[in-house]
Amino acid sequence: MPPGPRASRVPRPGRRAPRPRRYGEPRGHGVAPAPEEEVGARPGLRALARLLPHQHLQAGYVCERKDLLVNGCCDVSVPSTKQHCCDGCLSNGCCSAYEHCVSCCLQPSKQLLLERFLSRAAVAFQNLFMAVEDHFELCLAKCRTSSQSVQHENTYRDPVAKYCYGESPPELFPA
Repeated sequence: MPPGPRASRVPRPGRRAPRPRRYGEPRGHGVAPAPEEEVGARPGLRALARLLPHQHLQAGYVCERKDLLVNGCCDVSVPSTKQHCCDGCLSNGCCSAYEHCVSCCLQPSKQLLLERFLSRAAVAFQNLFMAVEDHFELCLAKCRTSSQSVQHENTYRDPVAKYCYGESPPELFPA
């Protein structure tokens, strides 16, 4: 294909053109950013709810699925809803549950750690991590199982705490 402007996607005959994405609909990450004035809620995480069988995460909140509101956000008035929950997380930033990793990573005190990580990220990873639009999306990306938490192929360095947002990899446990 010659350089220049990309051709617009033309629907095939018999198919409708794709509609523009509306606010709150997921993009490539499965999460849509929310305006800063929206406290405690992040619409668009319904896709993420399918991945998290027992709990759901919204802007640092972790709640039971039964405590989700119709808009997909955690009901912050329920006593069991926790913000910046680090249950099951170690001091190195590795956690046993993905949703707790993201929630803990969202603590305001962790933002400097993440900015340091971004400034030192390898060129190959800068394209991946520069695509994130906010602290939340960066935590989602960091907490996904990374090569740092893998010992060999499909064996984890720490089989319990395998979701990490920290700078150092999990401690190496014998297989």
